[in-house]
Amino acid sequence: MKNSKTKVEEFIRVDHAGERGAVKIYEGQLLALNTLVKDENLKKIIEEMKVHEKQHCDFFEKEIKKRNIKPTKFLPLWDLLGVALGFGSTILGKKAAMLCTASVEEVIDEHYQNQINHLGSEEKVLKKNIIKFREDELHHKDIAYEKGATKKGLYSVMDKIIKTGSKLAINISEKI
Repeated sequence: MKNSKTKVEEFIRVDHAGERGAVKIYEGQLLALNTLVKDENLKKIIEEMKVHEKQHCDFFEKEIKKRNIKPTKFLPLWDLLGVALGFGSTILGKKAAMLCTASVEEVIDEHYQNQINHLGSEEKVLKKNIIKFREDELHHKDIAYEKGATKKGLYSVMDKIIKTGSKLAINISEKI
């Protein structure tokens, strides 16, 4: 069994990578919306969600520095894949763009809940922030479904691919 400090370092490393990845996904979506796809309403929704992700990312960026934790070595790859996922999902249309958000947030919901369950009273501030961030992510998921996310037809394949990729990125980022 790992000691608690090591586990907390893994939490912060992976959450930093994940929140940065979310920002990159939204940046990719906005790139598509500013170039190929014209949908001002969708653009506004994504810009608002990106603000939350940036706040989450900034918190974990500070924690990484404060606690002298090495970020995942895969950050450059995650950045590239995040932008590509965001861009690609958006050029497929609004339903695909919103499903991208919903699929990622469903994985993050479970991921954050596991961390919340594991963190004790010695990590009150970290736990409080993760609880707040999880609530933001659930709100994003709800917005995504309200705005057209679906798992019908081929979208179910896209959902599985995004969720598998997200879980893989989580497992890698915790360790490396």
